[in-house]
Amino acid sequence: MNVATFGLCWRPVKATILSISTLALLSALPLQAQETPPAGGGAAVVLDLRDRPGPVTDSAQAATSSPTAPAAHVLSVTAFKQALAEGVGGDAVLSAFYRDRDYRPIWTGREDGERLASFIEALEGAPTFGLPASRYDVAGLRARLAQLRGDRDRGRAEVEITRLFLKFAREMQTGILTPSSIDATMVRKVALRDPRKTLDEFVAAAPRAFLRRLPPQHPEYARLLKEKRVLEDTVLSGGWGPAVSARMIRPGERGPKVVELRNRMMRMGYLGRSALDTYDEALSEAVKRFQLDHDLVADGVAGPNTINEINAGPERRLEQILVALERRRWLNQPLGARHILVNLAEFRTYVIDDGKVSFTTRSVIGKNTSDRRTPEFSDMMTHMVINPTWNVPRSITTKEYLPKLKRNRNAVGNLLLVDSAGRTVNRNNVNFSAYTARNFPFRMKQPPSPSNALGRVKFMFPNKYAIYLHDTPAKSLFSREVRDFSHGCVRLADPFDFAYTLLRPQQPDEKAYFQRILRSERETRVNLKPAVPVHLVYRTAFSPARGQMNYRRDIYGRDAEIFSALVRAGVVLPGIQS
Repeated sequence: MNVATFGLCWRPVKATILSISTLALLSALPLQAQETPPAGGGAAVVLDLRDRPGPVTDSAQAATSSPTAPAAHVLSVTAFKQALAEGVGGDAVLSAFYRDRDYRPIWTGREDGERLASFIEALEGAPTFGLPASRYDVAGLRARLAQLRGDRDRGRAEVEITRLFLKFAREMQTGILTPSSIDATMVRKVALRDPRKTLDEFVAAAPRAFLRRLPPQHPEYARLLKEKRVLEDTVLSGGWGPAVSARMIRPGERGPKVVELRNRMMRMGYLGRSALDTYDEALSEAVKRFQLDHDLVADGVAGPNTINEINAGPERRLEQILVALERRRWLNQPLGARHILVNLAEFRTYVIDDGKVSFTTRSVIGKNTSDRRTPEFSDMMTHMVINPTWNVPRSITTKEYLPKLKRNRNAVGNLLLVDSAGRTVNRNNVNFSAYTARNFPFRMKQPPSPSNALGRVKFMFPNKYAIYLHDTPAKSLFSREVRDFSHGCVRLADPFDFAYTLLRPQQPDEKAYFQRILRSERETRVNLKPAVPVHLVYRTAFSPARGQMNYRRDIYGRDAEIFSALVRAGVVLPGIQS
């Protein structure tokens, strides 16, 4: 079919080129009937617009009123619209979108070549963002376009491409996986975009510019993409060389094992080129920098934990980056000009103001057991409680303390036994052996004190998971590399400074205000004005604005679960697949 026959002129589209025959077909179809008239007569196929209020304004009807309008043209236009209306039937969003534009195409019309080519180009670039190319089947789409035969076929293709576009847009913006379907403790609610708004904005925008804005625009996402490209190149060039075979290497040592360590540090970018076989000061400083980037004790000694991380290959780090990209898509939403970020995998809590860290402290998270892992979600921190009472969760009371009380009624003597009316109960009057976890009628609490399990202050963002941030008397745990010790809540190493930071916008002398309440020893609620968004995340790969990418251990095994799900969805490690 010759485009020139119909007097059409297509603007050239850069980067992605549809076949000439496909472009010609898209251009020519509106002008030529390709459908077979219904049996029993030559009446045109009528578009079913019964769900559309007001008079039908089908251009085919206008053509019918013209004595010179070709019958084939009438049939062609109405056939396309009929197929389009049938294709979007049952989909309220697409039905309304196409009805509001009088069933005009956005992909398969005369003027849609640039939009379609831009979309195909974006689909082909999906692996750049860690998305699976197989999920969008570009080759299949090209074949489908090349095989279009008639306006009904074109109408059906129009619907298919629009559905594919909405799927692609959603997954570029907010990920291909649902967090809670992978792990029950990943309870994050992903903020999905309105599909109708997406379509309207796309049609009104320059196609390539719109498609470029689909991925998260956060600087961290850009840094992850940069690291992804670096790691892919590293894999293709042979990786970081042989692994370090020793389990422990100390400064001052020399020999082949030091050469292995030095070579690895050079290939990973932590050390300049050298040929020494001695563990000198330069190598020790390189190891320290590596340790800092991996949250290891920065002593310059290549011990077992350090060597394990050094020996993690670029393929493993690439897996972490792909998972981090998906996680960042899940959190592709406004985080708040001021917000709190708790990175569980890093055992650290931050206060972020206008994109910059204004406070950070070490944290302890839930123990790595099925019933204690800290969940991932976002909420609003509304208040803090100074001199808090610890109301012991029933699960802890019945699972941990009741068995102890059965053996010794004076066990956990720092806790009060309380009945349903809130009255303190004398333990000597209770036969603990008569109760089970199911029928135990009492609760337990610990009054405010320096030895209270919550310390001297807790920070509340009320949620159904009973998770909050708090002080703790167990300060020694913050010196550990791996800090998973709690029942699920997050403990802070520097809770007073955290409180000062939160109070600063609303108190002229935040320290004096806080300390005055603290000295009163009375339980006091202090509301935050305004409430502050808090995001509990789990990032094993992240980076500062400047510096090396940081990596952390997958303490809960969640990254492994996500990567397996990504592989099942079609994600591959670029440069590694055969």
